Amino acid sequence: MTDPRRILVAQIITRRRARLLVRDFRGWLRASEASFIVLAIGIGGAAGLLSVVLGALARTLQHLLFALPPNTRLSGVADLGLPSLIVLPLGGLVFTAFGYATRARKRRLVDAVEANALHGGRMSLLDSLVISGQTVLSNGFGASVGLEAAYAQMGGAVASVLGGWLKLRRADQRTLVGAGTGAAIAAAFGAPLAGAFYAFEIVIGAYTPSAIAPVAAAALAGALVAQTFGQQPYLIDAASSVSVETHHYLIYAGLGAICALLGIVLMRAVALVERGTRRTGMPEWARPALGGLLLIPIAIVSPQSLSAGHDALHADLAIGASLGFILIVLFAKSAASIVSLGFGFRGGLFFASLFLGTLIGHLFAESLTLMVGHPVVDPRNAALVGMAAFAVAVVGGPMTMAMLVLQATHDFSLTGAVIAASLVSSTIVRELFGYSFSTWRLHLRGETIKSARDVGWVKTLTAGRMMRKETKPTPASMSIAEFRRTFPLGSTSRVVLANAQDVYAGIVVVPAAYAEGLDPNASVATLASGHDVVLTPDMDIAAVMTNFDEARTDELAVLSADRHVLGVVSETYVRRRYTEELEKAQRELFGER
Repeated sequence: MTDPRRILVAQIITRRRARLLVRDFRGWLRASEASFIVLAIGIGGAAGLLSVVLGALARTLQHLLFALPPNTRLSGVADLGLPSLIVLPLGGLVFTAFGYATRARKRRLVDAVEANALHGGRMSLLDSLVISGQTVLSNGFGASVGLEAAYAQMGGAVASVLGGWLKLRRADQRTLVGAGTGAAIAAAFGAPLAGAFYAFEIVIGAYTPSAIAPVAAAALAGALVAQTFGQQPYLIDAASSVSVETHHYLIYAGLGAICALLGIVLMRAVALVERGTRRTGMPEWARPALGGLLLIPIAIVSPQSLSAGHDALHADLAIGASLGFILIVLFAKSAASIVSLGFGFRGGLFFASLFLGTLIGHLFAESLTLMVGHPVVDPRNAALVGMAAFAVAVVGGPMTMAMLVLQATHDFSLTGAVIAASLVSSTIVRELFGYSFSTWRLHLRGETIKSARDVGWVKTLTAGRMMRKETKPTPASMSIAEFRRTFPLGSTSRVVLANAQDVYAGIVVVPAAYAEGLDPNASVATLASGHDVVLTPDMDIAAVMTNFDEARTDELAVLSADRHVLGVVSETYVRRRYTEELEKAQRELFGER
């Protein structure tokens, strides 16, 4: 009979060998650029497949709930009866029930942009499933939101989980999350270039040489997998009677400026409605249901306002609708998006902004024709330029939208005009507003990030971590003579004072106590400074440096909420730490793997 001890020893040895193999594999993967690209391709393929599945789930819901004809999307239906629109408030109740079942309201749900900006690319797969489920339900029940947020969320989550298991470096983890999200967008539109630029501009926050190959490979893999499973590339018939000429660039720049201003209005309107609904004291569970109820009259006016708007966009470009019809759809779609997001449905404005942009561009071209008396720019070209410029204003990513138009139309001449308008739109939004829709929502939650650039390390370097602990502050009631005896010249540079209740009373520069003409019996508190500018333990390094600039002093006290002294931070140390961490981040970003 086999000795149980031998079996146990054999099992332990086997486990150790397995751990060593896994460790060696992880080390090889982290050190090899080729292996990292292969990993990105696998992530891209998974993201593409997940995009197909999520899209199919949402469309299936719509077909079942609204009894849609085959091969028709909700926004392409000419008319919806009142009985079928009861689905909208019902969807709000189902959405709320799903949120309670998954405890979504008790979770801090992190999307890919926030993860890359603040958490080094770390995302929760479970939380991402919740976000994607909420988005699919919102879109499937007809709310005016797109699915791109769900696609990007799942693509980024798969990359994050796998990168965490492989213990990738921070920079590689962020790149892999960007590759996953970019592949998901590439799969959704059949546009690898647009997906790759989405990763760089929206999720990674920078173009880096080391990230080009894995991100591009992932985007290609995502698009290929999606097309293998039946997802068709996003193509637009761009036949136009008017070519894009050089002077049209200036005209389209004006369209870009209009799109920027309207994009800011849309984003602020969503926040205003959301804040208003919360201030009414309405129960949290009732908000989506009431939002669904408010969508009913909007949908009666224009069914094109529901869901993302894919079929509506193609139909409006194809039929050359009248100005009155375009205006109605523009206001209806805008109102539906504001209500849907303001009342708590989950989703994004990616495709909604593309659709709204086509309407704005069409109106722009027709309005110029009415003012001048003859066509100035072609309405279809203007619609596509407006599509990109308005999406840039809301989502961000000028090159993302330019590549989307290029791959959807195959028109290089038009793409040049799109780039011009998109850059104008992007610049105006940055100057006047400073946020995209995703970072604006984070701003409303109290975050300060304006892009996906890696600032997480800045957040972790707090005054509490950098301070030199002060065990026992000096009594502020001490006389100058006693202070001189306690702190001879050269013993220390500064001394922190506290009153009898241990409340901070300022900082004294030791040489100042030895100046001529001072009354030795006077309180040393008369020499103290730095009463107004102090630090709290949770202040990040950026806020700490701002306070040093304001105080114009070499050291600042770190205080608790009741103004008790916790420690002291010196400006020299803070700036050295900032430089060290910045150089470390740059080495990881641009250095060798």
